Amino acid sequence: MPNEAERFVVPAEAAGSRLDAWLAGVTDLTRSALQQLMEKGAVRCNGRTVSKSLRVAAGDTVELERPEPVEIAVIPQDIPLDVVYEDDFLLVINKPKGMVVHPAPGNPDGTLVNALLWHCRGQLSGINGEIRPGIVHRIDKDTSGLLVVAKTNEAHTGLAAQLEGHHIARVYNAVCYGGFSVEEGTVDSPIARDPADRKKMKAGMKDGRNAVTHYRVLSQSGGFSWIECRLETGRTHQIRVHMASIGHPLAGDSVYGPRRVITELAGQCLHAAELSFTHPITGQHMNFHAPLPDYFTAFVRKCGLLQEAAQ
Repeated sequence: MPNEAERFVVPAEAAGSRLDAWLAGVTDLTRSALQQLMEKGAVRCNGRTVSKSLRVAAGDTVELERPEPVEIAVIPQDIPLDVVYEDDFLLVINKPKGMVVHPAPGNPDGTLVNALLWHCRGQLSGINGEIRPGIVHRIDKDTSGLLVVAKTNEAHTGLAAQLEGHHIARVYNAVCYGGFSVEEGTVDSPIARDPADRKKMKAGMKDGRNAVTHYRVLSQSGGFSWIECRLETGRTHQIRVHMASIGHPLAGDSVYGPRRVITELAGQCLHAAELSFTHPITGQHMNFHAPLPDYFTAFVRKCGLLQEAAQ
């Protein structure tokens, strides 16, 4: 059964726009998802089913019926994990590049959550529901490195409070395009979903959430720079979006940078290298480091950045 239809009235400034493009800008659905719904008759304009190429007029009433979300059965899977630290309340994982954190349409299994359910024998906090048990914060599929996982609800609540209060320190290493004229700087620019592409985020948005990234240049060579980024906030795709916004998209990031394919990277060159927080139960200060993975060191060596950094 579909949910109750959502209703929208087309404003004068949107007159002449394609319906799928306009709806993508006022909902959290992509154009391709909306086009599929249109083919199923789940989108109507003035009471009639429509084609994806329809041009809207001012005052048109658009109805959208979203299908009920399909529940994903999350099963434990015996997938090797690089466990940096573990106790009865939490564990710290060094996630490999290419691993999705939790199941979602298109990635129903083989995720970090599937591996955690096996490793922890189901002992994970339930605050984030069945799809994201234990997950306090996420890193992108193609980002490698550290993240903390909660085993108990008490630990989860304490870690989430530290995250909200900006008391969890996260340091990333990245390689980006171009050279810098300064050795360090700060990008302070609010981030929100890009109205032109709902799959992407965008910096400088008036209605965005506060986002601050501090960066320091480690070395520069061959049209690339190796940088260290410290997050003051933790928005979706924050480093990728912020660096692209100042003209330095991450190497390998085809979403926010050039579509040039760097085959040895298979995604953005970004590694969560350091994670620090206060243990939510014992009160002990915890500090963890993850060495640069092979893909990262191979690329910085190829670009001549490793020699530059050593000097």
